[in-house]
Amino acid sequence: MTNLDVCFLPAHKMLEMVAQGDISALELLDCHLDQIAKLNGKINAIVTLDEDQARSTARHIDQCLRKKHPIGILEALPIAHKDLTVTAGMRTTFGSPIFEDFIPDQNALIVDRLQQSGAVTIGKTNTPEFGAGSQTFNKIFGATRNPYDLDKTCGGSSGGAAAALAAGLIPIADGSDLGGSLRNPASFCNVVGLRPSTGRVPTWPNPAAWFPLSVLGPMARTVTDISLMLSAIAGPDRRCPLSIMENPSIFQQSLQRDFKGVRVAWSRTLGGLPVDNEVLTVIDGAARSLEDLGCIVEEVDPDLKEADEVFHVMRAWHMESSLGDLLKKHPSRFKDTLVWNIEQGKSLKGSDLGRAERLRTALFDRFNRFMDTYEFIICPVTQVLPFDINLPYVKEINGSTLSNYLEWMKSCFRISVTGHPALSVPAGFSSAGLPVGLQIVGRFRDEFGLLQFGHAFEQLNEVWKTRPQF
Repeated sequence: MTNLDVCFLPAHKMLEMVAQGDISALELLDCHLDQIAKLNGKINAIVTLDEDQARSTARHIDQCLRKKHPIGILEALPIAHKDLTVTAGMRTTFGSPIFEDFIPDQNALIVDRLQQSGAVTIGKTNTPEFGAGSQTFNKIFGATRNPYDLDKTCGGSSGGAAAALAAGLIPIADGSDLGGSLRNPASFCNVVGLRPSTGRVPTWPNPAAWFPLSVLGPMARTVTDISLMLSAIAGPDRRCPLSIMENPSIFQQSLQRDFKGVRVAWSRTLGGLPVDNEVLTVIDGAARSLEDLGCIVEEVDPDLKEADEVFHVMRAWHMESSLGDLLKKHPSRFKDTLVWNIEQGKSLKGSDLGRAERLRTALFDRFNRFMDTYEFIICPVTQVLPFDINLPYVKEINGSTLSNYLEWMKSCFRISVTGHPALSVPAGFSSAGLPVGLQIVGRFRDEFGLLQFGHAFEQLNEVWKTRPQF
């Protein structure tokens, strides 16, 4: 097996090799560092790299393995953290020139949990400024390119993570998702991204601990690896009031399940959204293939009529709450789309927030009742294919003009406001070889059932095995 073959193994296979002594932690790390040296200059996915610290950690793991210490859930797996996630002693810029030289003195909770599970931190992955927008570029590091077509975007805001996974630079990655930031880049880069239910993966530090839309989650190349990583980063924390109390060990169980007779709602346009025809062609094929699992697939749309208003109000409020004071101090150092979003938040009234909360509550109740009938919803992750790297955001779809930088992500953010978990899993490729993902929505807080279904779908086509050709 070559170093390249090792880099494209599923993470759980790498763990088996480490446990059996077929490869050392240091050897596994060096395989990935070699891949980074060869390819990262082309895609710009990993923007901060600390080889010395990573090797020190890997050597320590090897010493522990020789002494027969218990093996962690993610033992020896190299990982790079999203550049929005504070990492002690490692530059964390949030994609903003304001924090270009910022070095935190503490880890985010998710970093602590990953490291305590044996993962080896190697650096940080690129993200747009403060994670705003589903196209990964910023003034510090520039743009991250799609490994399947270097002239196209990798998506965002967890774009660096998705591109690094697709290129074999790392086997697992952490991401975050408010309006699609885990799911969109996973779809664009032929990897898997899970947006979990709020509280499944606690967020700390967090200045808005009660805010329900923004979540952290796992990214990987297979659904099994997603489940494994989730078992390491999920679980309650007393500093996080929305934490789900369920023991995360459930995600270490087998994902095998019989889906015969399970009813699935197939929503081609999620309520009439414009969707690129090539995206629909791939997703149509994926929907038909589910019948091979014995599923009952019915074409039907959930009622999401309030979702757009709720999302725009709650996102604008969150942007102003978290970044408004910083904008006052540095008015010339924010990109225009982010300024617009913060100003939207400033213009909100208390009645706007009250109405949004009432609408969201009604939407949640109606969506739950819809899913009493259908255990899963399948729909497009994104409404377009990966687009030109020089285009900041999509401005029209099928001739329909879009009013702002968020509108092309409705197929993701409409699901965000329901509070239900959603998975982006590779579904196929366009005629030009660009990846297309399938979005699978599960019942409220049923991440395990969702991962079982995603795993079953993954076994049907094995699209994830198609590597990018540089």
